Amino acid sequence: MNAKYQRVASLLREQIHVGDLSDGEKLPGEAELARDLGVSRGTVRQAIAELQRQNLVDTQMGVGTFVTFDGVALNSPLGWAQALAIGGVDLDVTILSIDLISVEEIPDAPRDIGFDEAVAVRRVRRLGDGTAVSFECASVPATGILRDLPTTGLVDGSITKTLAQAGLRATGGDQQVSLVELPAREAELLGRREGEPFLRSVRTSRSTRGDVVEHVVSSLDPRHFRLHTTFGDRA
Repeated sequence: MNAKYQRVASLLREQIHVGDLSDGEKLPGEAELARDLGVSRGTVRQAIAELQRQNLVDTQMGVGTFVTFDGVALNSPLGWAQALAIGGVDLDVTILSIDLISVEEIPDAPRDIGFDEAVAVRRVRRLGDGTAVSFECASVPATGILRDLPTTGLVDGSITKTLAQAGLRATGGDQQVSLVELPAREAELLGRREGEPFLRSVRTSRSTRGDVVEHVVSSLDPRHFRLHTTFGDRA
């Protein structure tokens, strides 16, 4: 028989999956959950930790780390293009290629990526004067209508809209940002000098069940992009 915390985690997970606990909704406190479920607070704490490992809840003190472009937050569920538009920023986006690739070709792919083939969308974003400020490679699972993207293209040029049409929706994930020297191939695409310092963002977005929906690796001009962190106790 499963441990008590596993049964509690299973119950809460099911409530999340069926929508009884909606995306972004705050969970009841440990004491309230323990009382309602007839278990100890320690059991509730273990159950919530298990849900954290499955990317279903976030109760950490640090509540968010994301990238901004000239002060505009780019962690919007609508995607970077819409977030920039809402912030009044006009960047030209050039799609360089849309290709079917193997999982081994996905840069910095998570170990639990969950699929063998992907569709990679490579894009460059430029300022109005033509200066390239970012290069990104977005990989999505090559399933259903997504497998045909090399032929059909993106819906309205948007990966977010394309994923929605395919029935895929990201509700969370993780992002890591580091400073790297721009490699030769990306330097050529961006019209920059090889070895120039750039921010490297690796973001993996997941569904409520923890499945990878989109994996994006971006090279970002640090003169325009910044790392922004918010914090506070959400519990």
